[in-house]
Amino acid sequence: MFGLSGEKLIILVIIAAFVLGPERLPQYAKQLANLIKSVRRMAEGAKDQLANELGPEYQDLDWKKLDPRQYDPRRIIREALVEDLNSAASAPLGSGLNAAKVTAQPKSKPLVSGEAAPYDSEAT
Repeated sequence: MFGLSGEKLIILVIIAAFVLGPERLPQYAKQLANLIKSVRRMAEGAKDQLANELGPEYQDLDWKKLDPRQYDPRRIIREALVEDLNSAASAPLGSGLNAAKVTAQPKSKPLVSGEAAPYDSEAT
C-alpha cells in the first residue's frame, strides 16, 4: 500500500498518536474511516453505473485484461520480432521477406590465425 511496509505503518501510527494526542486521535481515526467508506461507495457506484450503461453483454468483461500495468513493452516487441522471423521463415523463397532478410545480413569470413579483429572507432 503506497510503498509502506508494516513496520513503517506502525511507526506512522505512533507518530500520529504523539502529534495528535489521545484526545483528538479517536476523532481523526473516525474521520479517516468515514473517508475510506465514502471512497469505496463512490467506486462501487461508478462501477455499477458503468455496468448499467454498457449493458448486459459487458457483464462478463474481464477488467484485469484491460489493466495497462500488465503490458510490458519489451515483451510486446520481442513477440512481434519472433512473429516476423517466423513469418519470414515460412515465406517461399524469392519473396520480399526472404530477399530483404538475405541482403540485410552482411557476409562475414572467419579470421585467419593471427589476424586482428576489425576495429570500428565510432562504435560504442
